[in-house]
Amino acid sequence: MNEHKFRDYIYWGVTAVLAIVICIAAALIFIRWQTVCLAVKKLNRILSPILYGAILAYLLTPIYNRVYTKTDRLLAPYMKKGSKRGGLAKAAATASSLCFLVAVIMGLVWLILPRVFESLMGIINSIPSSAARVALWIETLFADYPDIEVAVMNVYNQGVEQLVSWVQTTTDLLPNIEKVITGVYTSIMGVVNLVKNALLGMIVMVYLLNIKDTLAAQGKKIIYSLFPLPQANEMVEKWRFIHKVFGGYIIGKLWDSLIIGILTFVWLSIIKMPYTVLISVIVGVTNVIPFFGPFIGAVPSALLVLLVSPKKCLWFLLSILAIQQLDGNIIGPKILGNSTGLSSFWVLFSILLFGGLMGPVGMIVGVPMFAVIYRLTAEWVNKRLKKKTLSTVTDDYGDLKHIDEEKRTFVR
Repeated sequence: MNEHKFRDYIYWGVTAVLAIVICIAAALIFIRWQTVCLAVKKLNRILSPILYGAILAYLLTPIYNRVYTKTDRLLAPYMKKGSKRGGLAKAAATASSLCFLVAVIMGLVWLILPRVFESLMGIINSIPSSAARVALWIETLFADYPDIEVAVMNVYNQGVEQLVSWVQTTTDLLPNIEKVITGVYTSIMGVVNLVKNALLGMIVMVYLLNIKDTLAAQGKKIIYSLFPLPQANEMVEKWRFIHKVFGGYIIGKLWDSLIIGILTFVWLSIIKMPYTVLISVIVGVTNVIPFFGPFIGAVPSALLVLLVSPKKCLWFLLSILAIQQLDGNIIGPKILGNSTGLSSFWVLFSILLFGGLMGPVGMIVGVPMFAVIYRLTAEWVNKRLKKKTLSTVTDDYGDLKHIDEEKRTFVR
């Protein structure tokens, strides 16, 4: 009995010490918040190759798994199951994943980037003529309202002058040549670091693809060693759910955006829109962002088309609206299904919340992150209600006044 009490005292003592340590650590983090942010940024720079490799490995896992399974089946009649057969299957899967990644990168470099560059140079060279065309359209539009025309034209001319001066003159270049050289050096070093991190990330990706099963097994082993069996089973199940939500949503969204980019390119080519490749890339990339993506991509694209022809700009906006309706009602649901289980309001809420906290990356991953939080919270609430022998159906609480404490009946 005394020994049991002694153990309880030790347990509560350790718990109290841990609680104090956690409170002190939280206070220090709050007081030294800027230092903590700098440390996190430095750590992020150091670990960025591993982060890149982990992201690439996660995105290429479906290709790796499919090739590995098919190769293993093809070798089954000729080789017994063992290290050689598994090694050949892993080699084929790794080579296929690398080939796919290289093909995507080369496609971007050789097919898309030159045309995007040509479009950008065309935009820069056509600024004076396009500005004059838009100015003529504004004068025609407000011909019956001279006061409004003067005000709009003043604002428009000032904007065009600043844009032309920034693009085509060097009056601001010479006085700030030192800053320009510093900026160029910084940009070059940034590109070098990016290439270095990308190459190291590809190496990390190869390792992670081949040891992902071992890492998963080690993680489960640690969980089962630390927690009681019911809690460990529940944690493993939760991780499966998180993987299903993130994998299904992010990979599905990438395929959806690729399809939208191709559809946009084909349709804009048919109706002979200017800057077809550039606009298709903008629309496809921004489509990765839920809800706001179509608007983020359509606005700058519409401005580019407006410089060429206001009439084509109107047709472009109608085309984008039709494509986005097709995506929202047919293509998106077909690819993504109900992978998140969130209503439209919570999708909007998650984009605004995580977009504000994490920037563009938060807007992309915010929906699956919030879907996981929402699901786990709902399961915790339902578990607590079941312990109290209460209903877990949300509609039962709609017009509820109170619950009878003795009979556990709903009073409406």
